[in-house]
Amino acid sequence: MSQTTVEVAGERGRPTWLGHPRGLFVLFFAEMWERFSYYGMRALLIFYLVQHWMFSDGQASVIYGAYTALVYITPVIGGYLADRWLGQRKAVLYGAILLTFGHLLMAAEGDGGQGDPAMNIFWLALSFIIVGSGFLKANISVIVGQLYSRTDPRRDPAYTIFYMGINLGAALGAIFAGYLGQTYGWAYGFGAAGVGMLLGLIVFVIGKPWLEGRGEAPDPQALLARKAGLPLEWWLYLSGIAAVGVSWWLIQNQALVGTLLGAAGAVLVGYVIWVAVVKLPREDRDRIFAAMFLILGSILFWALFEQAGSSLNLFTDRSVDRNILGWDVPASMFQSINSIYIVTLAPLFAILWLALAKRGLEPSAPAKFGLAMLQLGLGFLVLVWGSAGGGLTPVIFIFLIYLLHTTGELCLSPVGLSAMNRLAPAHMASLIMGTWFFASATGNFAAGLIASATGGHDGAATAESTLAVYSQVGWMAIGAGVLVLAISPLIKRLMHLDTLKDDEIAGASEIGEAQAAGVHPGKAD
Repeated sequence: MSQTTVEVAGERGRPTWLGHPRGLFVLFFAEMWERFSYYGMRALLIFYLVQHWMFSDGQASVIYGAYTALVYITPVIGGYLADRWLGQRKAVLYGAILLTFGHLLMAAEGDGGQGDPAMNIFWLALSFIIVGSGFLKANISVIVGQLYSRTDPRRDPAYTIFYMGINLGAALGAIFAGYLGQTYGWAYGFGAAGVGMLLGLIVFVIGKPWLEGRGEAPDPQALLARKAGLPLEWWLYLSGIAAVGVSWWLIQNQALVGTLLGAAGAVLVGYVIWVAVVKLPREDRDRIFAAMFLILGSILFWALFEQAGSSLNLFTDRSVDRNILGWDVPASMFQSINSIYIVTLAPLFAILWLALAKRGLEPSAPAKFGLAMLQLGLGFLVLVWGSAGGGLTPVIFIFLIYLLHTTGELCLSPVGLSAMNRLAPAHMASLIMGTWFFASATGNFAAGLIASATGGHDGAATAESTLAVYSQVGWMAIGAGVLVLAISPLIKRLMHLDTLKDDEIAGASEIGEAQAAGVHPGKAD
C-alpha cells in the first residue's frame, strides 16, 4: 500500500495512507478485532442464556439488555478518567487487557443450568467485558477524532472508514464464533472471540508509534504522584478491578441497572447542561444543546435497533425458514448480515455525503437522524408484512429488515460519532463521547424490556407476540422520524457549523520533540 501526502492545511509532509493519517488504520484494525470478539460473543449470548443456563426468554432478554446497557454506560466513567488523568491511549490499552481476559473466561461453560457453580465464572466474564469496554469504547473513538482538526473535511469519511472496521470485525465474529458455538460447542465459539480480542490488543501495542502522540495523558507527571504508597496511575487501574466486582453484582440484579441508568442519566445530563450554561460561551453552549438532542434522540433508535441480538435472534431461530441452498444456517450467523451490509454500503454513503456536500445538498446531522428513524420503523413493518401469511417466514424478509436497519444505522451512528467529537469543546471530548454511549446504554436496557415483552417475563416468545410488538414499535419509529425531520432546521442552527474553530489537540505539543517518537503516540457501540 503506497503512502501519499494529503494537501490539507497544516498537513503538508505528514505521512498518510489513502489520504488519511496512518494511525487511523491502527485504530481500524485494533477496533476490528475488538468488535470480532464482542459481536461474536453477542451472537451467541441469548442462545447461551436460554439453551445452556436455562433462563426463560423473558429473563434472558432482561439479562441481555442489562449486560449490553452496562457495556455502554461504563464508557462515561472510562471517558472521564481518560480526560482527567489517564489519557485515551492508556485507557484503551488497559481496556483491551481486561476484555481479553473476560472473553477467554467465557469459554469456561461448565455443565449448564442455573445451579451450576460455573455460572459465577460466566458472570465474572461478563463483568470483565463490561469494564474493559468502558475503558476502550469511547476513548478509541476520541483518538480517531484527534488525528484530524475539527474543520478537516476528512473527519466524517474517517469515522465512516473506522465504522467499517467495526463492522468488518462484527461480521467475521458473528460468522465464525456463531458457527463454532452452535455447531461444535459454546467453548469453541467463545474461545474464538477471546483469540480475536488478543489479536486486537497486539495490533494496538505494535501500532503505537503511528498514533503520533495522540491520546496521551494531559499531565503525565500527575500519574506518577504517589497516593497511599502507589502511583496514581496504578490506583486508576485498581479502580477498574473494583468496577469488575461492582459489575458482577449488578449483572445479577438487573432491576438495579434500570434504576442506575435513570439516576446516572439525570446526573449526567444535568451536569453537561450545567457546564454548557455556566461555563461555555454562547455558541459552544448551543452546540452542546444540539449534541444533547442527538444523544436523546438516539435512545429510541437503539432501543428498537438492538432487538437484533435478542428478540429478532430468537425469532430467526424459531420462526424463519433458514434453509439456504440446502443448509439450515445457524441463527446466530444471521447476526453478521447487518455488518456485511455496512462494510458494503459504508463507502457508498461516504461518497454520497461528500458528493452532496460539494453541491450544498447534504442533509444536516439532525435530518440524517430523522431519516434513520424512518428506515428503522419501515424495517419492522416489512418483516410484519412478510410474515402475514402464517407458517415459517421466508428468509428474504430477515435480509430486508437488516437492510433497512443498516441504512438507518449509517444515517445515525457514524454521523453521531463525528457530531459528538465536532460539537464538543476539546476539554469535554471524552465526556460527550461517553454521554453518547450512555444513550446507547439506555437504549440497550430498554431494548431488553421490549424484547421481554414479546413473550412475557417467564414465557416463551411466539411469532405472533413478537410481530405484534414489532408492528407497534415500527409505527412509533416512523412517527419519531417525521418529528425529528420537522425540527432538524432548528437543531442545525444550534450547531453553528459556520463558526467552528480548531482547538489544540491533546498531545499535539509533544509531536516533533525528541521524546515523541514511539513514546508519546496516541472512541463511536
